[in-house]
Amino acid sequence: MATKKMYSVVAVVGIVAASALAWWLQNPKTIAAPTPSGPRPAGVEISQVKKQTLRDDAEAVGTLRSSQNVMLRPEVAGRVLSLGFADGARVRAGQVLVQMDDTLQRAEVQQSLAQMSIARANHKRNQELVAQNFIAQRSLDESAAALQVADAQLGLSCARLERMRLIAPFNGVVGIRSVNLGDYVKDGTDLINLENIGSLYVDYRLPERYQVKVKPGQPIEVKLDAFPGRLFKATIEAVDPLIDVNGRSIGVRAVLANTAGEPVVAAGAKAAGAAASASAPAPAPAPAPAPKPASPVKPAAAAPSAQKPEPVGRGAALPSPQSLGCPPNTFDRTRTSAGGEQSGPLRPGMFARVTAVFTVKPNALVVPEEAIVPQGGKQFVIKAISPSELPAPAASASSNAASAPVVPPDTKFVSQRVEVKLGMRRGGQVEITDGLAEGDTIVVAGQQRLQKDGSPLRVVEIGRGAANAAASGASAAASGAVSAAATGAAPAGPVLSPASAASR
Repeated sequence: MATKKMYSVVAVVGIVAASALAWWLQNPKTIAAPTPSGPRPAGVEISQVKKQTLRDDAEAVGTLRSSQNVMLRPEVAGRVLSLGFADGARVRAGQVLVQMDDTLQRAEVQQSLAQMSIARANHKRNQELVAQNFIAQRSLDESAAALQVADAQLGLSCARLERMRLIAPFNGVVGIRSVNLGDYVKDGTDLINLENIGSLYVDYRLPERYQVKVKPGQPIEVKLDAFPGRLFKATIEAVDPLIDVNGRSIGVRAVLANTAGEPVVAAGAKAAGAAASASAPAPAPAPAPAPKPASPVKPAAAAPSAQKPEPVGRGAALPSPQSLGCPPNTFDRTRTSAGGEQSGPLRPGMFARVTAVFTVKPNALVVPEEAIVPQGGKQFVIKAISPSELPAPAASASSNAASAPVVPPDTKFVSQRVEVKLGMRRGGQVEITDGLAEGDTIVVAGQQRLQKDGSPLRVVEIGRGAANAAASGASAAASGAVSAAATGAAPAGPVLSPASAASR
């Protein structure tokens, strides 16, 4: 019985002794090597403070609209006599687009003209008789009133005649007609739409927080899904003073020229392309062969065919109301024919992606967003400086000096916490308005281990530190195993880890 207890005690003592020996063999440096005097440098990633062009902008979606558009509708019912346009053709201001049957109205004008002639002749005869004292003054006054009534009746007849014609109020492009010759249309029926697409409006909405930034005259950038890879420039024309209560947004309208735009890839190199084109005026003689008489003649001959009207019956030969003796129409005198000449690829109703540019800062100091360390309602950035640049602690702050970390002699960078002021944020970059200068080295990863200024830093390149350590450890273990197999090493080798074997 005593022998069995003795065996148990010896076994326990042997296991303890073997465990202690194994621990000593695996950790020889913890016993033999002295503890380093300073803390281990913290591994961090660093970056540089750079200057970059930043834009304060906002994105929205909008719709293209015509600068002028109208749906032509007849004011009175009647039958379509002639059409003075072709579908999708350009028309001029004052051009007769739809002529209604105006037989009755022209007859009324002829009747009014006859009554006007009779009233004018009677009034002239009464003037002569009054001058000879053959009739009373009352007769002359009555003839003058009759002349005025006849004049008013003529104006009314001419107005009714004018309403039988639909005239283009401005230059533009007509759409696809929904009426044919001989159709009887009622008043208010949609006949043809007229669009002025020389320039278009871009209507979009922005959140109400941008109302203090949006001003007329600011540039915007427009991208259209119908033209991928193209960039269009527009200018804000007006801002709606009313804020939509449903979406809490403001309406903005910009003016966009109907052009082909410019390539998005060439937007950044626009200045270089302009300089290259300005420095190469050699191709100027090329336009010399262009003024061939044949090319201008073709468009002139093709223009009537492209805009050929479709007269039926006497529609093309109908005289104007003014040729019948009607007074000039006020609408004809005030009509202008400017605009609507240009016809580019853009069309009203297109979906637009708008980027409103408020301000542009060409030399803004920017750092990655990961470098910002918020603390106590303030924003800080940890700079990586050399130990010699670290400010010395004050003599009165003996306790702080005692708690300051010890810097190893071969340390290249130490930490310094700096308070900064932030500006705008764009694309993972933050603008620094105060606290840093261009070229300063800052920490972008590993800040959580830097609690005190003066902490030693060890720069780690992204994606290289851990991979290289694992590769070196694996290669050391493989070389150790090969050498042990070749020389017949002692059986104690498997007790040691590859890392400890390599260190020994």
